[in-house]
Amino acid sequence: MVYSHHSHSGQFCMHAKGNLEEMVQAAIARGMSTYALTEHMPRDIEDLYPEEVSAISKAEQFDENIDAFYEEAVRLREQYKANIKILIGFESEWIRKSSVKLIESLQSKYPWDFFVGSVHHVKTVPIDFNRPTYETARVSAGGTDVQLFESYFDAQYEMIQAIKPPIIGHFDLIKLLSDHPNENMRQWDSVWSKVERNLKAISEYGGVVEINSSALRKGLIEPYPSMEMCRTISLTENKTFLGLGGQLCLSDDAHTVEQVGTNYSKVFNILEAAGIEQLVYFSDKDWSSMEVSTLIEKWDQREAA
Repeated sequence: MVYSHHSHSGQFCMHAKGNLEEMVQAAIARGMSTYALTEHMPRDIEDLYPEEVSAISKAEQFDENIDAFYEEAVRLREQYKANIKILIGFESEWIRKSSVKLIESLQSKYPWDFFVGSVHHVKTVPIDFNRPTYETARVSAGGTDVQLFESYFDAQYEMIQAIKPPIIGHFDLIKLLSDHPNENMRQWDSVWSKVERNLKAISEYGGVVEINSSALRKGLIEPYPSMEMCRTISLTENKTFLGLGGQLCLSDDAHTVEQVGTNYSKVFNILEAAGIEQLVYFSDKDWSSMEVSTLIEKWDQREAA
């Protein structure tokens, strides 16, 4: 049983490729047993990405897009139910405090399996779109990577407190376009204290942090979040995130059919080396656990087939 809790398609996301059915077919072809479809939630017009400006002129188009996504996802879930378990969710956007209204409205609109809570903006500026927008966000936060990291984790904490996402998406995404993306954030006490605070809050309400393999295809040496964050956090209780009851799940965050399950073998090796023995997956409206060693065995069998 191998799975992913986070994906996008070009049919409903302008920075992805391929249609939703092709993503499902790719997941089946790669031996996935469970695959989550989680397109981005609607946003305000003022928060359009540069690629969206010419294509979207009114907020209603976002609503129409998410409606069409849900309808298609339900169709695919039924059509392919003999081959794979399809989960239907969305990825939320925390851009400003008022984002909570959009998220709560979408939550109540359809019977989603879950949603992924993510932060892609700091001071309302995208932090993972490209280097120029990252630099703009950095200036807005005070001018240094450390100040931007602090602001990012503060925004994430606001989101955690306000909506308690079932899954936290790419927990340390902020590092992607930084000057030194593979550096250990623990060297900055002011940043690390916020990391600890956020992970403690997630564990307290039963949230799940995704191990997101997309970081590897983007050139980082570890998935999101870093193994240091998962395994060796010195919280005030002197326990790690996992020791506090925190849970980790697996996601590929695929944006094309080629990215479905990408770098899973590397992720499993990294988890094993870090001493992380167990992940969870969503099943029948709740979370179940699976040993990493079992995931490795299942994935190896798939590749050998």
